[in-house]
Amino acid sequence: MSFVLKKVLISDNVDPSCRQILENGECGISVDYKPGLSKEDLLAIIGNYDGLIVRSATKVTREVIEAATNLKLIGRAGTGVDNIDLEAATERGVVVMNTPGGNTISAAEHTCALICAVARNLPQGHHSMKNGKWDRKKFMGIEVLGKTLAIIGLGRVGREVAIRMQSFGMRTVGYDPLVPAEIASQFGVEFMELEQIWPIADFITVHTPLIPATRGLINDATFAKGKKGVRLVNVARGGIIDEDSLLRALESGQCGGAGLDVFVTEPPTNRALVDHEKIVATPHLGASTTEAQLKVAQEVAEQFVDAAKGKQLAGVVNAPYLTNALTPEARPWVQLAKRLGQLARALLGSPSPSSLTLTLPKSAGGYKDFLLPATLVGVLGSKVTCSLVNARQAAKKSGLTGSVCVSDGNEDAGCRVVVVECATSEGVTVRVEGVVLGCKAFVVAIGDQKIGQFVELEGKLLVVEWKKAELVGVVSQVKDAREVVMCESGDMVLVRCGEGGGGELVKGASKTTQICFQ
Repeated sequence: MSFVLKKVLISDNVDPSCRQILENGECGISVDYKPGLSKEDLLAIIGNYDGLIVRSATKVTREVIEAATNLKLIGRAGTGVDNIDLEAATERGVVVMNTPGGNTISAAEHTCALICAVARNLPQGHHSMKNGKWDRKKFMGIEVLGKTLAIIGLGRVGREVAIRMQSFGMRTVGYDPLVPAEIASQFGVEFMELEQIWPIADFITVHTPLIPATRGLINDATFAKGKKGVRLVNVARGGIIDEDSLLRALESGQCGGAGLDVFVTEPPTNRALVDHEKIVATPHLGASTTEAQLKVAQEVAEQFVDAAKGKQLAGVVNAPYLTNALTPEARPWVQLAKRLGQLARALLGSPSPSSLTLTLPKSAGGYKDFLLPATLVGVLGSKVTCSLVNARQAAKKSGLTGSVCVSDGNEDAGCRVVVVECATSEGVTVRVEGVVLGCKAFVVAIGDQKIGQFVELEGKLLVVEWKKAELVGVVSQVKDAREVVMCESGDMVLVRCGEGGGGELVKGASKTTQICFQ
């Protein structure tokens, strides 16, 4: 699986190295650098591009994605993708990638700086000095030594924050639904549930994506459960801390201060919050370092080049299983699943399938997350344009249900057999079986017809059903027959043809099915 990327649009300010890597990647990519486009201008030109690279300024809405008729990849030079409509991208089969590693250190350092700034009222003291004042008593702060820092979200940034603030003598506790307690302990964080964290935290810092489960995570109810004077930091995404609740907590003294780098609306319109004397505010600077911008620009460009070359897909947000689907070990299995799907659909004929079952050998069970979509692509391909990204959604719209199971019994004679079974609502069923040998896909059985000499699923294939077929009679009617194999029962013949060969109907046959594998 590779992506044809002829033209890529960079619509936000990124380091020049991004364009250089794309153009020098030996993939024939043409790059247009047009930061600051209006919505109307973007809509007018996006249909010309195969790839789009953004930071956070460009809003890649459903309207934009629907206008992007050739779009295959969206790359986010950074971590957060809340400016991209992931649902719309997935429906259209567009891969969305981010670069979570590029700005990790910058975001962590900015978090630590805000923790210290909130603890010691540094910006307030600075501003006072600039105004010619000398207010030592007014800006009394607290030490962070011995205080409890709660880290909500223990991914890359959360971990780096923990390590740095432990050196200040802080006790670090944290929560992340995806990180087990034993992993958290490896970087010095005591894992706790949220309800255990709120009453003990002196400082809380959030490092989660903005999703329905985290929107307004810290609110009036949360503040009511916490220590009086708790301090908060948000360098992740605006909206995780409810801004109105935060303002009320600041005014009541329940919150002793907060450091905010992100806001629900940017630039922020809630001036009462931004201007509050206990707020340290920065204009979304978490990733604004020379080093971070260089890293994310280079990383997203390298991801595009790798995708164009079919080497790998890193940082996929809306279909993470694709990262493993492009490994050298997995590619032949993806091809096998897709082509067995094509074969089953072709043999089924005009009735549309209503169900599909994929059975994998135990040794290929780890591939099930992307082999089912690959099979669906094969089954739907003749009627619906879809990819590994949106195959499940396309199948649902087409009324096709798909399921996958792993069986211990599919290690046939040392071959790892994959079985695809399609059925219609009327009860018509087709079953095909295949294997991977070397790096190639072969069919080994069609229904109860065993194929003694395996046939490669490549190029143009004719399946001729004929009671006690005579090979000479079949071959004489097929143009440019390259390989002819009779099933063990003698009732079916498989013919691989040259590009210009084949035949729609073999006389005397009960059924002729022609498939072109791509």
